[in-house]
Amino acid sequence: MNTKLGIIEGFYGRPWTWGERSGYIPFMRRYGFSTYIYAPKADAYMRRRWRDPLPEGLEKKLTKLSLELRKEGREFGIGFSPYEIYLSPFDSETKSVLLHRLQAFDRIKPDILCILMDDMKGDVNSLATKQIEILNFTAANTRVKKIIFCPTYYSDDPVLEKLYGKMPDDYFSRLNAELDKKISIFWTGDLVCSRSFTEEYLQSVSLRLGRRPVIWDNYPVNDGPRMSPFLHLRAFTGRPAGMGAVIEAHIANPMNQAALSKIVLATLAESYKRGPQYNPVQAFHRAAGAVTCREMADLLERDLELFADKGLAAITPERRMELKRDYSEFRGSHTNDTAAAAREITDWLDGKYSITREEILAQ
Repeated sequence: MNTKLGIIEGFYGRPWTWGERSGYIPFMRRYGFSTYIYAPKADAYMRRRWRDPLPEGLEKKLTKLSLELRKEGREFGIGFSPYEIYLSPFDSETKSVLLHRLQAFDRIKPDILCILMDDMKGDVNSLATKQIEILNFTAANTRVKKIIFCPTYYSDDPVLEKLYGKMPDDYFSRLNAELDKKISIFWTGDLVCSRSFTEEYLQSVSLRLGRRPVIWDNYPVNDGPRMSPFLHLRAFTGRPAGMGAVIEAHIANPMNQAALSKIVLATLAESYKRGPQYNPVQAFHRAAGAVTCREMADLLERDLELFADKGLAAITPERRMELKRDYSEFRGSHTNDTAAAAREITDWLDGKYSITREEILAQ
């Protein structure tokens, strides 16, 4: 498997704990994931409070995680989302604030710095020109070797224009022509949460962007009021192994549930490894047993349709109690991932992962 695989903690809502992040390193080594990117929307210092100094405690934790990943031969990335920086003049004061943040990132020593301008106002005059100026300034003032840019319009999905305004007509032509070719670009596909990809479509995206895209795969992510009532546990489909030849990397955005996400992410690795012989049903069976235990995997297979397709609204109070009893049995003397997955299910059943639109808008 030559395709570069990664994980971006890039969702809204309840972020992972530092222990969960460190706990992903053995999983990444086992399944061939090379990259972890820290980008939770709930970290205000990486988004709406980007002008404030990075807290010392956060810098220390990020530095520790960076070192842990590098020791295992994995890449560490930071997702930095300077909220609507391009709506104000990119003057000496703004450059100074940005420079101080870049210096803090340099101390942390990430391998990758992601500049994320997604989920921001887009109907702005000279949008591409303004963003390119910020990106090129960043590239010239950081020691980080790899930069990935998430544009405001990161998909062909018409919902982006509904939410953030009409995209300027010259947006992609300017990015193609003027953005430093060393800077990579994230792309989610034909939709924000794409169901499938084809090699032909991705080749057309490469022509539009002037470089092979880095796929930001919004599966199995389940943030927001529409998706948080579901556990997206089904194995990956619609990602043919051949797409690896026409992309730079494939980075998946997981669920808020760190342990359960490992089951699904393991199937992405298997889909690339097995190619045309990949069977999603068998892949789920293997991954669920490997991440948790055979007994819990049997329960997950039993409840897969309920969790992934029907969701919390379809679960009666009586059935909810039965499910909590079933999975609570695994919260005790089992492996860490098994116990954590069981806890995530019972917490999800209790509504502890629900997130409202108002909470998203505040992040």
